[in-house]
Amino acid sequence: MRDEQDGNNPALAELRRRLDAGLKRTRLDKKALAGLAGLGRTTVQEAFQADGPVPSKRTVKELARVLKLPVEELLTLQRDAATAGKGGGGEQPGPGRPIAEWDPHDLEVHPAGPGQTASGSGRSGSRALPGYVERDHDRVLAEAVQDVAAGRSRIVVLVGSSSTGKTRACWEAVQPLAEKGWRLWHPFDPTRAEAALEDLHRVRPRTVVWLNEAQHYLGNRDVGERIAAAVHDLLVSPQRGPVLVLGTLWPDYARSYTALPGPKGKDPHSRVRELLSDHTLTVPDVFDADALAVATAVAEGGDRLLADALSRARADGRVTQDLAGAPELLNRYQHASPAAKALLEAAMDARRLGVGLHLPQAFLIDAATDYLTDTDYDQLTDDWAEQAYAELAKLVHGKQAPLRRATPRAPRHPPVSSIDADTPAPPYEGPVFRLADYLEQHGRTTRSRLCPPASFWHASHTCLTHPDDLYNLSKAAGNRHRLQWAHLFSHRAADHGSTDALRLLADQCKRGGDWERAERLLRLAADGGSIDALHDLAVMLAEAGERERAQPLLRQAADGGSIAALHRLALMREHAGDREGAEDLAQEAAGHDSTGALLLLALGRKDAGRAEHLLRQAADHGNPIALFHLAIAREAVGDQEEAETLAQEAAAHGRADGLYRLAVRQDEDGHKQRAERLFQRAADHGSIDALYRLAVRQDEDGHKQRAERLFRQAADGGNAQALYRLALMAEAAGDREGAETLALKAADHRDPEAPYRLVMMREEAGDKEGAQRFLRQAVDHGCTDDILETLWPHGLDPDGTPTLPWQPSEYAPPDLPVPPGTL
Repeated sequence: MRDEQDGNNPALAELRRRLDAGLKRTRLDKKALAGLAGLGRTTVQEAFQADGPVPSKRTVKELARVLKLPVEELLTLQRDAATAGKGGGGEQPGPGRPIAEWDPHDLEVHPAGPGQTASGSGRSGSRALPGYVERDHDRVLAEAVQDVAAGRSRIVVLVGSSSTGKTRACWEAVQPLAEKGWRLWHPFDPTRAEAALEDLHRVRPRTVVWLNEAQHYLGNRDVGERIAAAVHDLLVSPQRGPVLVLGTLWPDYARSYTALPGPKGKDPHSRVRELLSDHTLTVPDVFDADALAVATAVAEGGDRLLADALSRARADGRVTQDLAGAPELLNRYQHASPAAKALLEAAMDARRLGVGLHLPQAFLIDAATDYLTDTDYDQLTDDWAEQAYAELAKLVHGKQAPLRRATPRAPRHPPVSSIDADTPAPPYEGPVFRLADYLEQHGRTTRSRLCPPASFWHASHTCLTHPDDLYNLSKAAGNRHRLQWAHLFSHRAADHGSTDALRLLADQCKRGGDWERAERLLRLAADGGSIDALHDLAVMLAEAGERERAQPLLRQAADGGSIAALHRLALMREHAGDREGAEDLAQEAAGHDSTGALLLLALGRKDAGRAEHLLRQAADHGNPIALFHLAIAREAVGDQEEAETLAQEAAAHGRADGLYRLAVRQDEDGHKQRAERLFQRAADHGSIDALYRLAVRQDEDGHKQRAERLFRQAADGGNAQALYRLALMAEAAGDREGAETLALKAADHRDPEAPYRLVMMREEAGDKEGAQRFLRQAVDHGCTDDILETLWPHGLDPDGTPTLPWQPSEYAPPDLPVPPGTL
């Protein structure tokens, strides 16, 4: 696609003629020229090469300096050559601009240090970047850049905690592409998700797509899956490459997007999970010994910013966080005035419980009061809030503020919208504020065992109006057994248009036997644009035996994009004896990258040949789970060798379930050595469950240290059973706090009973006080269990005391009558 050869580009030809003349006059060779100009040999070679790309502005500028040529004249030729190479005034160059024209801070690289150029940085301007230290993840990024430079599209998403250097690593990685004239596109206007969805189809070859804080793109509730599909299409379309897609994510988001749904759970991130599979790269929180040694050498070479950071962060290795201002942010929080700290803690709790980025000022002021002691509250002045906000707005090292005033971008939509459900909630009236990222993450970690006080819930109920905020708070209150607040928030969320809240209320009505009201609420949610509500309504009708009413609703939901509806239709056709129709619907779902229906049909077929045929179809659509089931089918008929071959093939495609399941079968049949071999192979392919089973075997054989090491590896991978076993080890060793932390982590990883088992252990050991204390912490952390209904049938108040008996009211939107006798 290049149209940059000298014969087709007069400006490029003239640029190279002048460079050649300057080179001959100075009698330098290109190797010496590269050294004097501070450029790579390949970059210099391509600048003179007749069929090479247009050299970048920086390349031309440095060559002109060394060859003593008129800089501005050569830069004009470079600009004209680049324009001609893009087709002049014809074909649009696509979104973005040349990498060399970007300021890294505009790409959200954290500012660091005072506003002057760092010694030896080689950069000009008022904001300098500290020296860069390459680590292991940088070498992987460099390989990806080499791949795209060779013509192969790639995606890499860096996963790490706040301020660990993810964005800076991406910036450093693309510098070789800047020398080759690549463009960079950072979609953010009017919102990140809208910009990405609108212009991804316009991305041209030799472009870096910059998805910093990728949760704003891939995690968007409305279009995240569509963005993931568009990025996937960009990567797999040869005519659109090469391109490089770079993104960053916090670990919590990465885990959420890549987690497999339960057997009956929803799968809101199926496309995102597939996009991220094998394309994430972990950025460690701290510099290891090697990185610290390199950083020390760079600092001793004259980099004052890095030297200052090392003077504070050498002990714990958190160099990037120091450079980004994180320690000062933490210091400001810890030493804030009581009023300012109360505002920060209210903001921290709001963010960790699901309230959006922009927090209304009125909400924070009302919420903060119960975070103060009685003494501090009595000493508040009339202008306490104004003084506290002014204190928190002061910038820290790295030009960040603990709590800063934000200006949300106004949504941009066509003048007339034909779909009411797409209309966003109106922005909050009055000023809104945003909590610093580092303090947000600090709050998620340090306050996870705390339930916000009553003023927080009251202010949220009074001041917040965004339906997603209210629904998330309803779920957060329910998870913490604050049943009365959960009830109130679910009603308020529904009043403000939350279709999720309407579906929740409908489910409550259904479980209470009021199917008529449940149907009306689901229809209200469906009228609000919820395809999931339409699916729920159809399922409810089908369960009531009204299949004729259910089927058109399922078809409508399927046409609206509900894969679950296609699955349900396929099963209904199967149960009705229409196997061909069922398979057609399953194939339709497979065309949308969902092979679950094919699997369900296959597993329900008694005809082994037909079942294997359907599994093969699912496997051909890229579903490794189908290969796993084929392996099980082969094992069932005694073909162990073929079973292992199929399981190995599935593992090569990212699913080691088959190898793990075969290992379990062999273990149950008494073939211990063969089972251990399969467990090890499954673990080598990433099966955390297999790693856990290997740890158990080592523990049973008396190899305690080896077992603990394997348990820790499995726990690092998110295995809840391994986390609980480690909790038991910590409890036995007397590390009660460590045991509690691990038990709560196990609950976060789908073992909600783990904390309660630890509570029972302490009660049985006679430690009733310790058991009760941890029980309250577990509840405040959000660990739900059936026992809570027995202990506190009416729920808990925010301070942890049992709620007095109260009567829930039935939700009645404007078109539903309020039943007599309700609150």
